[in-house]
Amino acid sequence: MGARYFLTGGTGFVGANVARALLARGDEVVCAVRKPNLCLEGLPVTLAPGNLTDVDGMARAMEGCAGVLHVAGTFDPGPDGQKTMWALHVDATEALLKASAKAGIARFVTCSSSVTVGFGSRDAPGDEDTPIDVDRVYGRTGNLRAYHDSKLESERITFAHGGIVVNPDYVLGAWDVKPTSGQLLVTVAKGWVPAYPRGGKCFIDAEDCAIGHIAALERGRPGRRYLLGNWNLSYREFMAACAKEAGTRAPMLPVPRLAMRAGGLAGRLLQRVDAHRFAGLDEHVLLSMLQERYRTGKRSWDELGVPRTPMETTIRRAMGWFREHGYLGKSSVSAG
Repeated sequence: MGARYFLTGGTGFVGANVARALLARGDEVVCAVRKPNLCLEGLPVTLAPGNLTDVDGMARAMEGCAGVLHVAGTFDPGPDGQKTMWALHVDATEALLKASAKAGIARFVTCSSSVTVGFGSRDAPGDEDTPIDVDRVYGRTGNLRAYHDSKLESERITFAHGGIVVNPDYVLGAWDVKPTSGQLLVTVAKGWVPAYPRGGKCFIDAEDCAIGHIAALERGRPGRRYLLGNWNLSYREFMAACAKEAGTRAPMLPVPRLAMRAGGLAGRLLQRVDAHRFAGLDEHVLLSMLQERYRTGKRSWDELGVPRTPMETTIRRAMGWFREHGYLGKSSVSAG
C-alpha cells in the first residue's frame, strides 16, 4: 500500500503527469482543484475543491498526507496576469506551506521553472547555480518578468520553510491540453514549417519530469533546487525529429533575425488587442528562441535518479497523445 500525497495543479500539464505517476506506484492522491477537467477524468483521486490561499481549508484537505507537491502555476500574459501569477506562485505557496505545517507534514516540493536558472552553451550548459542577467533576459517590466519574479519568490518562500524546489525546463508529453510546450510539435506535425529559430533548449519527457517531482519529495535536500532537463537540442534538431516522426518535411532555413525583431515590435501592438493570443510575440520570448539556452539536469540525475527517456521516444509519445486527442487533424501520418 502506498502513501497519501497532496497535489496542486493536477488539472494542468505537469500536474496531470505527476498524478498518474503517483497512482502508478499505488499511492493515494488528493488533488486541490477549482473544477475538474480532462486531465483528471476517470482517475481514482480525491478532489479537494477550495482556494489555495485558504490555510485552514487546505490543512484539513492535507490530513493524513505524507507530502505536498505544489505544481500549480501559470504564465498569464493578460492585463491582470501579473496579479494572477503573484497570487498563484507566491501567495498560494506561502499559504500551502503554512497549511502543511499545520497538518504536520514535513516534506514539501514547489514546482518553479527553468526561467529562474541560468543557461549556457551545449559544451558549458547552465546549472542550478548559474547566474542570470534578469533585466537583459526578461526585461525590466512586463508579464514575462513578472513570471520570473513570482517564481523566484516562490522558491525563496519554499526554502525559508525548509522545502525543496524543482525547475522543469522544456517539458514534452501527454496531457498538454492547451497545448503549451507541445505547440511547436503540433505545428510541425500538421504540415511543413520551412524555417526554424536559431536557438535551442533543454528538453525532458513529461513522465521523467513527473518522476523527478516525486523523487525530489522523497529524496531531495531541503533548501535545494533541482533542474529537470535531460537533452539539449537546437530548435532545428527538435523540429527535424518531430517532422521525421510525423512524416512531414523538416525545416530548411533559419528564421532571419530581423524577422524575429520585427515580430517583437508587432507583438507590442497586437498584445494590446489580444494578450493571450499574441503572447508568443513578446520580444523577450522571441529573443529566447534566437539563443542557445542550454542547461544540465545532472544534479537531478545524480541525487534523485531521474530517468532520461530518449528524445525519439518522447516525441513519439507526445505525438501519439496529440493525434489520439484530435490535435493533429487528418493530415498527420506517423512515420514510425
